[in-house]
Amino acid sequence: MRATVIHGPHDIRIEEVPDPRIQQPTDAVVRVVNACICGSDLWAYRGVAARRPGQRIGHEFLGVVEEVGPQVSGLGPGDLVVAPFVWSDGTCEFCVEGLQTSCPHGGFWGSVGSDGGQGEAVRVPFADGTLVRLPKDAASDEKLLPSLLALSDVMATGHHAAVSAGVRPGATVAVVGDGAVGLCGVLAAHRLGAGRIIALGRHRTRTDLARTFGATDVVAERGEAAVEAVRELTGGRGAHAVLEAVGTEESMRTAISITRDGGAVGYVGVPHGGSAGVDVGQMFDRNVRLCGGVAPARAYIPELLADVLSGAIEPGLVFDRTIGLDEVPDGYRAMDDRSALKVRIAL
Repeated sequence: MRATVIHGPHDIRIEEVPDPRIQQPTDAVVRVVNACICGSDLWAYRGVAARRPGQRIGHEFLGVVEEVGPQVSGLGPGDLVVAPFVWSDGTCEFCVEGLQTSCPHGGFWGSVGSDGGQGEAVRVPFADGTLVRLPKDAASDEKLLPSLLALSDVMATGHHAAVSAGVRPGATVAVVGDGAVGLCGVLAAHRLGAGRIIALGRHRTRTDLARTFGATDVVAERGEAAVEAVRELTGGRGAHAVLEAVGTEESMRTAISITRDGGAVGYVGVPHGGSAGVDVGQMFDRNVRLCGGVAPARAYIPELLADVLSGAIEPGLVFDRTIGLDEVPDGYRAMDDRSALKVRIAL
């Protein structure tokens, strides 16, 4: 089969790799229908995050079950499924608590020795605990598929930011970052009833989508200018809940600075720069809470799936380009140079 592998910075290739097969009785083999490129994949593409030459890549996909191991009871061949970006056994204490990302038997797609999502098929460990069944007829619904695919990561991650920040009906929310996760954070805040949503971003096509998703205000400034702008919009007080979806020193400093006294930051941007930008003294003085981390997408997918199927939310609008598997290297280049927001791969 063909799959995406990374050989080094800016060196993404489509290569022949061994076909996935059942290795454990709890495994399933899934034929990929849709996958996509994540903003976090760009850290490896740019050489910021280390990868072994030839390592598989990609962690967002949905597809059709081709084969299951003898201990898989909840799924069968022909089922359409979506995979969260982390596999998990579904039975450990962390999984039971809804924190599948801490499952001791879990792992990330594309890690050394595992299949990546950007390929023709994937071996899924702990299929019953990991995969979520979708309506079979959705496989041919080109309008619905992008939103179902968004549940694998970006919509679940945006929702995690909103939940971590304590978004509630009527609250004022600010979202730092206009990538796919930040935009899904806007959508999640709107879904949870926020009264005002301030989107921080400077790319017009992205901030237009933020408004479609429910943003009431847009701040194009960065750094101290952004802090001043948000403060001005909120009467000097700041936002009750701030969603941080970038992961840099500047974005974290901005997020904490625009949080209202007694408010919270929900951080989901993959950190780059250690703890830089986190001023504990400032947080202490103003009773600002910091919550978040890796989103337990498997815990959120069933709830969010219901709203996708009903049409209440359409997170698939973050995909602005669809390509075939052979075009994946071009897709990485497009997201790297920001000519594409988020690229969907149709197989």
